[in-house]
Amino acid sequence: MGLVAFFVASTVVTLLQFLRMRDRRFLPLLALFALLALGHFRGPGDAWGRRAHFGAGAAGLIVLLMLSPRHAAPRGR
Repeated sequence: MGLVAFFVASTVVTLLQFLRMRDRRFLPLLALFALLALGHFRGPGDAWGRRAHFGAGAAGLIVLLMLSPRHAAPRGR
């Protein structure tokens, strides 16, 4: 139950940061923490727990894409 509480607290802190800054980049991180909390609460043997962990992995990939540096398009001469 301690891990669930950690992810719930992380979700609340991320939600507060989103509301304070109004930056939509916090939303995938918010989804990541919320889905991890749900997945750990439901357990690995539960179908919804497995789906929540899968969704958390997808949200993590979105966070990774958002953090990846963007390369400028090559300029034609």
